[in-house]
Amino acid sequence: MTDKTLRLGTRRSRLAMAQSGQVAEAVSRVTGRPVELVEITTYGDTSREQLAQIGGTGVFVTALRDALLKGEVDFAVHSLKDLPTTQPDDLVVAAVPVREDPRDVIVARDALKFTDLPSGARIGTGSPRRMAQLNAYARSHGLDIATVPIRGNVDTRIGFVRSGELDAVVLAAAGLNRIGRGDEVTDFLSVDTVLPAPGQGALAIECTAGNADLIAALAELDDPFTRIAVTAERSLLAALEAGCSAPVGALADLLADGQIVKEMRLRAVVGTTDGTRMVQLSTTGPVPETHDGAMALGRELAAEMLAQGAAGLMGERAQ
Repeated sequence: MTDKTLRLGTRRSRLAMAQSGQVAEAVSRVTGRPVELVEITTYGDTSREQLAQIGGTGVFVTALRDALLKGEVDFAVHSLKDLPTTQPDDLVVAAVPVREDPRDVIVARDALKFTDLPSGARIGTGSPRRMAQLNAYARSHGLDIATVPIRGNVDTRIGFVRSGELDAVVLAAAGLNRIGRGDEVTDFLSVDTVLPAPGQGALAIECTAGNADLIAALAELDDPFTRIAVTAERSLLAALEAGCSAPVGALADLLADGQIVKEMRLRAVVGTTDGTRMVQLSTTGPVPETHDGAMALGRELAAEMLAQGAAGLMGERAQ
């Protein structure tokens, strides 16, 4: 096998560099080839607008995909939740590695738990999905909180808490774990309270469809269950015609009896950002054995949600 260096395209953020570095090490192990990180700036990195305003779909991945198609990099690493649900014919997701913790977490002042936040607490998040579910939970449990739209990297967001501007911020557990800052979490949000974004915690390793040797090598890093789970989640998102910044949460997980996996459960929620209207459903069945089976599971649950009025609750519809 050639020892030519492989070029990995990555966003420049600390989180993107950390997760791409971890993938680079794994790819180097399975290929025996050195891997070089190529930093690429995306529109989502430079825009200061809220994701819902700029149309979050694809804003973090388009520049990386352009670099792939131009041959400037050999493969790219994405946070899978940032990928548009429609896959280009000339690109392929060669691997979806084992998923990190998909939950959302709170980083709050004075090490407070979510339910211990004081009356009038201000909670920062840039996600309409998180706003919708936090506000719905607060309304149903008599909590007095205000969700505040924010943007920025992890340091910026946690800085709002350290400075006293906000009482708490909501972040993804996976991101904090990958940059070694999991010890700053003050509370994990149960998925019964806040369902994560479809694909949250998972990575996508993408390359051009014609690079058969690289596709085969990267496939060594693929985790079959993670791929099936995120395929079901993203199929639901696509069937709802919702973009990655729409207020949609979804999670597919295994139901086991001891060590024996019995079924897969897919849960999903759509809601208005003020939490006043929500559609939340789930379905449970045999673990899909194929990509098509996972796609069908997502579409079926989406159809039920649309029948209950989910379309009218989403502020953004994918193009």
